[in-house]
Amino acid sequence: MEVTIVGAGLVGCLLACFLARRNHHVTLYERRPDPRQEGADRGRSINLAISERGIDALRRLGLDGKVLDAAIPMPGRMMHAPDGALTFQPYSADRSHAINSIGRADLNRELLDAATALPGVEVRFGHRLTGLDERTGRLEFEHGKTETARVVIGADGAYSAVRARLQQLPGVSFRQDYLDYGYKELTIPARNGAFAMDPGALHIWPRGRSMMIALPNPDRSFTCTLFWPHETLAALDGPQRVRAYFAEHYPDAFELMPDLIPAYRDNPVGHLVTMHCSPWHVTTESTTGSTTVGLVGDAAHAIVPFYGQGANCGFEDCVELDRCLDQAGDDFPKALELFERRKADTDVIARLALDNFVEMRDKVGSRMFLAGKRVEHALERVLPGYASRYELVSFSTTPYAGVERRVARQRRIVAGAAAALLALGFAARRRRGLVRTRDGG
Repeated sequence: MEVTIVGAGLVGCLLACFLARRNHHVTLYERRPDPRQEGADRGRSINLAISERGIDALRRLGLDGKVLDAAIPMPGRMMHAPDGALTFQPYSADRSHAINSIGRADLNRELLDAATALPGVEVRFGHRLTGLDERTGRLEFEHGKTETARVVIGADGAYSAVRARLQQLPGVSFRQDYLDYGYKELTIPARNGAFAMDPGALHIWPRGRSMMIALPNPDRSFTCTLFWPHETLAALDGPQRVRAYFAEHYPDAFELMPDLIPAYRDNPVGHLVTMHCSPWHVTTESTTGSTTVGLVGDAAHAIVPFYGQGANCGFEDCVELDRCLDQAGDDFPKALELFERRKADTDVIARLALDNFVEMRDKVGSRMFLAGKRVEHALERVLPGYASRYELVSFSTTPYAGVERRVARQRRIVAGAAAALLALGFAARRRRGLVRTRDGG
């Protein structure tokens, strides 16, 4: 079977590898030039935190070792208080689990190399999709180029051109929810050839309604990302205001950013959006046969980046679609119909990502939050099988919807056990005469 994938980003390349393994011929169309020659878009990378779901997908193709060799493990968060005080929060009770920092552009180049090394995979760069006829499979590109395909899969990101066509069809619903926040990237360079901060952590500067994060890079720099209300980003409209704001709110980082002013001025502001689309595929019958158009990754379910699950979720899409193809005997219309069951999981992670934004910017620095984490880790140590929501999302492949059910069940069990212990304690105190009843007994 010949399959056309629109988008040669992370998910498109990985899906091409899975499909080539099934002996399908895959053509990838990418609007950008080859990033291995042109380099990444400036200021729009948002370093990735690859965790178990993404690693599991890479492992199935034998790519995990090479990718992780270029990544930097981060076993916890490092919180930066306004006065410069640091607090490390491990992700797991025994500190054995870590998320892995890797640049999006580096990973994209690695996956492009992996895909193009496989027989039957071809990538055509500089092909911006401008039109799609879902009835005939006719694809139109800039400069008058046309192609025809029987299976078209849109892996072209949150602003997918493939989805834009599906949105116009009867029965297809679509909604996009924007946060009133933007993001901007900055850099903390290496100091004297060494990391300026601890590389074994995801650094967070929580500041109530806003925050900054930083992830380490192999060249010993850190990529910093501001997540600020648009009004704040717009208000810092000159070098003096930028310097004053950073000196007040991020004093320790400010001292480590010699290129702050030009980076703040030149790097663009990105938008934070959640996309909801249903269904993710259509199959159309015509006199010449059937044509199937489907969506994967951000094209189907873009989420905000605050759980570090965007790429991981997209990679897991590839695993699930591969599983559906097994069940459907490589019949793409049937497989993509089965793939729709994943929407229950992507709806959950979209909501959790929004919830985690509030946690990261507002709660992670509070004493109550830290106490709750200590209790959570204590439960992980003493209760076999107990795992926190973060643990299950980041360090397992439990379906996202299953994570919600398991966490709710654990909470009921813990609450019941706590109530029973309190009752036993009350009864014991009463037997010892330490508790008086209303009748004086």
